Amino acid sequence: MLADMTNMKSLKPRVENDRPIDDYVVQDQIGHLLRRAHQRASSIFQSYMGHVQITPTQFAALTKLRDEGELSQNHLGRLTAMDPATIQGVTRRLIDRGLVQIRPDETDRRRMLLRLTEAGLELTEDIIPYGFDITDDTLEPLTEDEQELFLALLKKIS
Repeated sequence: MLADMTNMKSLKPRVENDRPIDDYVVQDQIGHLLRRAHQRASSIFQSYMGHVQITPTQFAALTKLRDEGELSQNHLGRLTAMDPATIQGVTRRLIDRGLVQIRPDETDRRRMLLRLTEAGLELTEDIIPYGFDITDDTLEPLTEDEQELFLALLKKIS
């Protein structure tokens, strides 16, 4: 194996789209940078929400249910950018904690509707202010203009 790698080094560097592949630096690539930014944002989120044991996906579901009222699980998943398996797990944990309740849709008995319980509403309204702090702390290294541009660009590529 080592001999194979030695032989690879002696090969002429490939060029893709007029860019030598030897110029590729993983630390400068979008996936790497987004992952590092996500790690930073997740750490900041945990520092604010750890005491209530809410994950970012649970927070998104709770706040969207607060905004919209009653939603089907499928619709909630679409609004919060979660695939069906993820939203199912998220809502199951929120139901188990007594923060969300479920009932059959009267117009379509196959569909279940989700809504916040009183405890869910109270918790959501208590923790929403942390959401602002999390965003502020995550974006803190940027100037105000950079923050606006960064968020606009993220929205554009998401």
